[in-house]
Amino acid sequence: MSRFIKSFMEDESGASAAEYALILVVVGLGIVTAGIALQGAISGAMQNTADCINGGTAEACGEAAEEG
Repeated sequence: MSRFIKSFMEDESGASAAEYALILVVVGLGIVTAGIALQGAISGAMQNTADCINGGTAEACGEAAEEG
């Protein structure tokens, strides 16, 4: 395993570690941005589900779905 890591670190034919880090940052920012954008929708869906479960009736579930 250490030989693989050593050869990987010495290989200069592909993208450098800085480029991989940049890609990782861009993907991470995309995930965070999507999470922030969907925060309200996810919260509302979870609240509707909780209302449905706590109501215990089909009417409670139907009302919760219509509100959201």
